Amino acid sequence: MEKKPAVLVIGGGVAGIQSSLDLADRGLTVYLVEKTSSIGGRMAQLDKTFPTMDCSICILAPKMIEVSRQKNVKLLTNSEVQEVSGKAGKFHVKVLKKARFVDENKCIGCGVCTTKCPVKCPDEFNMGLSERKAIYIPFTQAVPRIYTIDGENCLYLTKGVCRLCEKFCDATAVNFDQKDEIVELDVVSIIVATGFDLYDPSVIKEYGYRRIKNVLTALEFERMISSTGPTSGKIVKLSDGTHPNTVTFIQCVGSRSLREGYPYCSSVCCMFATKEAILVKEHEPKTEVYIFYTDLMVFGKGFQEFVNRASSKWGVKYVPCAKPGEIREDPRTGKLFFRYENVDGEIKEFETDLIVLCNALIPRFDSRKLADLLGVEVDQYRFFKTKHLPSTPVESTRQGIFVCGYCQEPMDISDAVTRASSAAAKASEIASTVLKGASE
Repeated sequence: MEKKPAVLVIGGGVAGIQSSLDLADRGLTVYLVEKTSSIGGRMAQLDKTFPTMDCSICILAPKMIEVSRQKNVKLLTNSEVQEVSGKAGKFHVKVLKKARFVDENKCIGCGVCTTKCPVKCPDEFNMGLSERKAIYIPFTQAVPRIYTIDGENCLYLTKGVCRLCEKFCDATAVNFDQKDEIVELDVVSIIVATGFDLYDPSVIKEYGYRRIKNVLTALEFERMISSTGPTSGKIVKLSDGTHPNTVTFIQCVGSRSLREGYPYCSSVCCMFATKEAILVKEHEPKTEVYIFYTDLMVFGKGFQEFVNRASSKWGVKYVPCAKPGEIREDPRTGKLFFRYENVDGEIKEFETDLIVLCNALIPRFDSRKLADLLGVEVDQYRFFKTKHLPSTPVESTRQGIFVCGYCQEPMDISDAVTRASSAAAKASEIASTVLKGASE
């Protein structure tokens, strides 16, 4: 065949990137579709990884750059799958490539447009803890480093005024006439790696999330403690900007709960909290750090040693308990208080300065819609169903479509990367079959 077989990868997080690199190394063409303006996914938002405490972006950025420079990989960012037809070995896919209003071939990523833009809006990458402009890149290491205009906040696109970004762009990359387009692809197999969303703890009214400023989610705290975050790594109380003397983590917020509808364990929260607790102690050793948990999930390689080190070396205090019944704030002092049931069944009250809710990780909210497009099944929680046989852990309920990463089931980064390579191997088998059939 003159034309190499192609594989579609949906999702540009670490799992999608790994699958794409594996397939490209096998000589296959890969179309990597990502709905946001940059690949990287949730891992790009992390400061460190557990249990090694390695810099997250230091691991991820080289892979992002490699996949962007790999000649066999075609990046389709700001894009979403719209239609899938055909069968294994011969899928036809329509992808909606949304207008950036910036010419990808002209933009040099200088950032002058951002400095001139007068509009400020919440920064999704920093979990709303800071602001970005209406023309932006999501984070410094974004790939591709091409600016995007937010059509919902741009003054010209909403009110017909401004155009300062266009005026000051020496590369003449800003193009307000750019339109959405449909890209049609022929692929032999599809890999789904759409990752996860975050459970909204404001549903649990008694926890006071979004009502009490010093109650944060784990990913919000991760962005705060990151050197590239909104406070440049400084841990502060959002109520007054002062440093907290006591930081408390509460586990299983929304997960392992029939009431909230997510009775499963999210797999990574205990280790995530331990990592962040150590980071707090590294930043300010005098800060008291507590982790209130139901059960500690330390099932991975080096996980128990990581927890032991957090306790013995850094002085992190682990408190077994039932979930807190209520979090309240003293309006005079800003102190937080929550009641909990200890292991002896006694009701206790604990005082702290800052509370971090380790909220459930759930499949993407649009997973069911994507599943319908692909013709595959999801379970009651929107995880993509797989056959779960020893030899087929990544095969979906439709032949030729494979899944990997957190969209399949709760797992950490290392497991997601392993599954991604497995999915790539299975997808390449179909490509080999197509090549063999063509040669015959």
